[in-house]
Amino acid sequence: MKVLLNVAVLASGLLAVDPAQAGEQAVTLAVENMTCASCPYIVRKAMASVPGVTRVDVSYAEKTAVVTFDDAKTTVDAVAQASASAGYPANPLGQSR
Repeated sequence: MKVLLNVAVLASGLLAVDPAQAGEQAVTLAVENMTCASCPYIVRKAMASVPGVTRVDVSYAEKTAVVTFDDAKTTVDAVAQASASAGYPANPLGQSR
């Protein structure tokens, strides 16, 4: 009985996690309109408010934001939209819209 219980617990754990479905991703976004020292704070707060975002590092000097997020909970577009809604359009580095 104990062996059967251990097998059942192990099997349920394997079924609950499918690494092909979700994962932590990081993207670097070029951020427009940052003109003062308080801008990175506003950008960070806007991006971090998106469910699934786990970390945001904003560089005023480079005008970029590195965002780490769970791709099962959000998308790069949702993060960029949150920034744009705060007045700071953002696009993946190397891309313009």
